[in-house]
Amino acid sequence: MRIQVRRTGGFAGIERYAEVETSGRADAPEWHALAEQAVADGRGTPPIGVPDGFSYQITVDDRTVYCSDPRLTEEQRKLISRVLKEGA
Repeated sequence: MRIQVRRTGGFAGIERYAEVETSGRADAPEWHALAEQAVADGRGTPPIGVPDGFSYQITVDDRTVYCSDPRLTEEQRKLISRVLKEGA
């Protein structure tokens, strides 16, 4: 499973992108469960965010959803944080 996160917005407007490939990882089932829940809670179109807040595009394999601060679910927040931290 390939998980991609694109973060835009914020005060400086700097875009950040990272991705994680879970194939062969010992913790792949954990990543899959988190990704599936985050995508299930996402929107098909970009939501209206708040001024200087971040907006996110999450792509899991071939499915893309959108979410934004401050209305992230706990699973979305965890997934975004992990992908931006570990992704290359």
